[in-house]
Amino acid sequence: MTLLIMCFPTCLESDESCEGLSEASFKDAQGIDSSSQKNNGSVPQENGIKKHRTSLPAPMFSRNNISVWGILKKCIGLELSKITMPIAFNEPLSFLQRITEYMEHTYLINRTSSIRGHAVAAFAVSAVASQWDRTGKPFNPLLGETYELIREDQGFRIVSEQVSHHPPVSAFHAESLAGDFVFHGSIYPKLKFWGKSVEAEPKGTITLELLKHREAYTWSNPNCCVHNVILGKLWIEQYGTVEIVNHSTGDKCVLNFKPCGMFGKELHKVEGYIQDKSKKKLAVIYGKWTECMWSVDPQAYEAHKKSEKKGDNKKQKNDELEGAENDDADDMPEVQETVSVVPGSTLLWRIDSRPAHSSVMYNFTNFAMCLNELEPGMEAILPHTDCRFRPDIRAMENGNMDEASKEKERLEEKQRAARKERAKRDEEWSTRWFQMGTNPYTGSQDWIYTGGYFNRNYQDLPDIY
Repeated sequence: MTLLIMCFPTCLESDESCEGLSEASFKDAQGIDSSSQKNNGSVPQENGIKKHRTSLPAPMFSRNNISVWGILKKCIGLELSKITMPIAFNEPLSFLQRITEYMEHTYLINRTSSIRGHAVAAFAVSAVASQWDRTGKPFNPLLGETYELIREDQGFRIVSEQVSHHPPVSAFHAESLAGDFVFHGSIYPKLKFWGKSVEAEPKGTITLELLKHREAYTWSNPNCCVHNVILGKLWIEQYGTVEIVNHSTGDKCVLNFKPCGMFGKELHKVEGYIQDKSKKKLAVIYGKWTECMWSVDPQAYEAHKKSEKKGDNKKQKNDELEGAENDDADDMPEVQETVSVVPGSTLLWRIDSRPAHSSVMYNFTNFAMCLNELEPGMEAILPHTDCRFRPDIRAMENGNMDEASKEKERLEEKQRAARKERAKRDEEWSTRWFQMGTNPYTGSQDWIYTGGYFNRNYQDLPDIY
């Protein structure tokens, strides 16, 4: 699960072949010798985990009979980043580890066929699929906290850093071990409480660079809403418009994550299209972010929708009669039938099944189960800022909730004391692996990876734990 240097064999041949590769990635790659040409272009990882765990050390703590109304009743309409929540509503992962779950379906990036843009759209949807039924809140990263993950079996490595505390901003940078792509961004999650629900708006731009194809895509994730935080069963929906822009060709994919609606007919649905720079529709993309995504010719899709509409009119009248009653909770609508596949469609992505015991393991996916693994030997290589070393997360993962709560409070107080000390000395916080810059494709401000993390020089890191 960890870590050495990546090789870009195709990008070290000439100045021209390095076009599109970030300077930081190039610097990291220069230290590779000829032995790194093995193992898909990567250096063998000296402490990589060969067999990943399939469960957590302890099942999740029951949240029954715990009320958050006393905490949240004064916060309606407000941003929640400064509100301390009971640890029972957390899951044993840092938000930096949660970001890493974007990489679960990395194989989609590596598709090089003529439907490359379709695969990128599917990857953007798959990046939020792990949030299905994940009602636990990840731990807020401490300022200066980092996380890294290398998965040789999936061909990538990623590093992330908490670069700001107020507002909370997490920056990440992922690379293909074979030099195929760079994937990076910074996320500023804004949380608001609306009485019966909490809405998360993941502000920030995500950038994917396909180096061999000299293509760059940018997008932002949809909004997420957790319903029934006060009363009833917790459930999640994603909604909003996601625009994936290909800055090399001018093509654009517009995806509509649909809100569930009054009768739940649209729950989890995603529909959209890919258009060229002249706004001609090239394909329709559809499916559910909890299930699968398909692509099809626009004319075939429209013809199929018309035939479906005739049968829906009668059903809608019946739904209106049955759905007339309401109560205090935002009941989750019954999940409708699986995606109706249009004839001639191409399957782009299908979600992996979760472990049988996932429901008592915070609804983690197989990928999420592995994110906090810490085996003997890793301590000697990881920086001490890595969130695997956070005592509150580790205690919660092991089922010791009292210790986790005490450690969380201690770490937060330590962070406040450090901030006050810097203020006394009139010192500014200095990030280590990222710096504020300009996204070369959008022109907006972004946190850019400065390189050098995988050189393993971890001197003068802050003592945050």
